[in-house]
Amino acid sequence: MFADTKAFSGFAVDDLEKAREFYGETLGLNTSIVDEEYGLLSLDITGDRGTLVYQKPDHTPATYTILNFPVDDIDATVDELTKRGVSFERYEGMEPDEKGIHRGGGPLIAWFKDPAGNVLSVLQET
Repeated sequence: MFADTKAFSGFAVDDLEKAREFYGETLGLNTSIVDEEYGLLSLDITGDRGTLVYQKPDHTPATYTILNFPVDDIDATVDELTKRGVSFERYEGMEPDEKGIHRGGGPLIAWFKDPAGNVLSVLQET
């Protein structure tokens, strides 16, 4: 039924301008305001369809990873994000190294949060 649709994903934030600054300036993604009146922002990261970010005043951050960014060199990426003010999360049972990178099987991964508290990650296949 949906085989030929162009699905897209979306998630909520509590402050659209902080989201635009973080995703656009800190992470370096192309962003565009879709509708300022209704608080809609597009992140151009998925080819021909953007990921929709919408402002929700009673926003509750996701407790799971909403976006994963595959990278070729996780150490260099984590170093650069740290320089840009990003701090990395530490989860019980997923002991990271001093940089915040989990190296305990599977892809190398480091989690961080956007200004709304949503969880994101950078990961490198091993």
